[in-house]
Amino acid sequence: MKGKTLLLVEDNPDDEALALRAFRKSNIGDEVVVARDGAEALEYLFGTGTFTGRDVRNIPTVVLLDLKLPKVGGIEVLRQLREDERTKLTPVVIFTSSREERDVLDGFALGCNSYICKPVNFEHFADAVKQIGLYWLGLNEPLPK
Repeated sequence: MKGKTLLLVEDNPDDEALALRAFRKSNIGDEVVVARDGAEALEYLFGTGTFTGRDVRNIPTVVLLDLKLPKVGGIEVLRQLREDERTKLTPVVIFTSSREERDVLDGFALGCNSYICKPVNFEHFADAVKQIGLYWLGLNEPLPK
């Protein structure tokens, strides 16, 4: 699964730490980039702000997107991803604590590839992250570069 990048968009430091630990433990992906709010995620993806000069042709293999984010919410991040030619086909997995029907409907209407509710239990959370990584960075055929 080397040579693949995952963008983790997560504002909760505990969830971030658990996800990074699960990825490291499973040896998933070459690189995990963390954005701690929606604005930072968009800056990374489109090479603006603190990421000015980043090669935007290097699109993540998959985006693991929380919905309840500061600055720019996850639904708006997804909307902007899908509206841009460079990122409209990038796989996006919504990984959130929200079970609100509106969030699920909006996520799929805007083209998320999967919607997963975060398990509350530590071990189940780590296993879910591992399974997401194994599927999207291992089994799934990535977009051609």
